[in-house]
Amino acid sequence: MNSNKPSERELQALKILWELGGGTVRDVCGELERRGEELAYTTVLSLLQVMEQKELVGHTAEGKVYTYFAKVERDSTFRSLARNFLHNVFDGAVEQFVLHALQDQRLTVDEIGQLEAMIARAKAGTKTPSPTKQADPPAKRVAKSTAKRRTPRAES
Repeated sequence: MNSNKPSERELQALKILWELGGGTVRDVCGELERRGEELAYTTVLSLLQVMEQKELVGHTAEGKVYTYFAKVERDSTFRSLARNFLHNVFDGAVEQFVLHALQDQRLTVDEIGQLEAMIARAKAGTKTPSPTKQADPPAKRVAKSTAKRRTPRAES
């Protein structure tokens, strides 16, 4: 991951862009609102512009409409954030992190099985694969949503 780690708000925007496969400022605003975060259009625009300066996102322009996309990978971003959290909060003590995490979480049988498999791989010295990630919605969804909003106004 790029050395510029995302802030909490930037991570929210990245998650939206990963899920949508990209989106306009209006797309990100709408999705944030759907998730209970009402931000002004100009606030989201500024957020995405700062994220672009940090090389977390990029954009393509079609006329006056900018479509933003994540330039950082989801899994590597999560790994980096988790590693930083582990070192900053638990001084790198994985067992303490896991103990605290499990004290407040009820795990499903499937999650317990995944943990057991990861422990077995760790004992065997083999690499643990990345966690299963949610399927990304088709890119058509973004193209469709941005196509509806093509107006003479700028959406950058």
